[in-house]
Amino acid sequence: MLDINLIRTQPELVRLALNNRCESTTSLDGILALDVQRREILKQSEVLRGTRNTVSKEIGKMKDPAQRDAKIAEMRGVGDQITAIEVDLKRVEDQLDALTMALPNIPDERTPVGPTEDFNVVLRTEGEPRDPGFPAKPHWELGPALGLIDFERGVKLSGTRFYVLYDLGARLQRALIAWMLDVHTQQGYREAYLPFMVKQQTLFAAGQLPKFKDNLYHDAEEDFWMVPTAEVPLTNLHGGEILTAEQLPLHYCAYTPCFRREKMKAGSDVRGIKRGHQFDKVEMYKFCTPETSDAELEQMREDAEAICKGLGLTYRIKLLCTSDIGFNARITYDIEVWAPGCQEWLEVSSVSNCGDFQARRANVKYRPQAGAKVEFVHTLNGSGLALPRTMIAIMENYQQADGSIVVPEVLRGFVGTDVIRPRV
Repeated sequence: MLDINLIRTQPELVRLALNNRCESTTSLDGILALDVQRREILKQSEVLRGTRNTVSKEIGKMKDPAQRDAKIAEMRGVGDQITAIEVDLKRVEDQLDALTMALPNIPDERTPVGPTEDFNVVLRTEGEPRDPGFPAKPHWELGPALGLIDFERGVKLSGTRFYVLYDLGARLQRALIAWMLDVHTQQGYREAYLPFMVKQQTLFAAGQLPKFKDNLYHDAEEDFWMVPTAEVPLTNLHGGEILTAEQLPLHYCAYTPCFRREKMKAGSDVRGIKRGHQFDKVEMYKFCTPETSDAELEQMREDAEAICKGLGLTYRIKLLCTSDIGFNARITYDIEVWAPGCQEWLEVSSVSNCGDFQARRANVKYRPQAGAKVEFVHTLNGSGLALPRTMIAIMENYQQADGSIVVPEVLRGFVGTDVIRPRV
């Protein structure tokens, strides 16, 4: 959430940010008008309350009963006016909050300006795409042939965009989760096992509501919402708290399944396990001071890269443009791995600095030093990594001519084999 003082004093900065994000500026005009209206109502309320307080003191000194009763009756009328004003104030504040909550974060000055994803900037590529020496098969052929992925039974159980993993396919998925968590804890992250369902307010605080309501799954009768990412509960771990400078930075990692109503595109997006309504992900999350958040972002990017390097995958780093960064983000790096069967780069991680945007919504503050005024922390998040596309990259990069798949060395102790072959 943006600071209302920033919106009030620097509206052109916010307007430019919205334009750069290709967002309408109509809501900004509404916010500015409602802010003026709110302050006028507050002034009226203060004047009336001041009058009531002054007269109340005078009433206590009055000797004449008739005069005192008249003043009391007059103050009842003032009280009614205050009550009516409070109702009006509540209405205006609710409208103002709704519009303010819908404003995205202001992009960092390092974020490239651009109207489409074509303006994202590839910063570098690590490694060379593998040449297997034979036509590489896509995972949607490899998986069923090896008995690892069953698309038909997934559809039978839950509908389109669901699948079942069997045997070493399920084991490989589990191995990736365990190994990634081990790597991140060695990097200094504290592992958390989180609820997979959260309250509506938790989603508001993390910036998922109201913007992404149509993409979320929730219980129609209870206040339970399925998490779209572990970022949501992690954001709220310290909601409403005042941390000390000595506690920061706080680094967390967590595995959760993620539930989203994915909007599928035509073409390659509808094949295989690239997109689904349910998928697994290991998430990294940080709370830190504003002074250290840039350095924490670069370190988080390196921590995500370490996973790609450990798996021996060719990957590239992209700096996302203003129209492609997330609602909460100021600046975002995407990490994409090469999949030779799909013949495309697959995003496996987005590493973002959100500044104090989420902290304002979740009310997470810290005190720089004893006696100092409290400030909002900065928050950062990053996938470390998302599982389905990482699975795709492993299957397609490590396939052999006979249809088997070599297991990356770092995963062999978890999987229990060096090579995945068809079941006999």
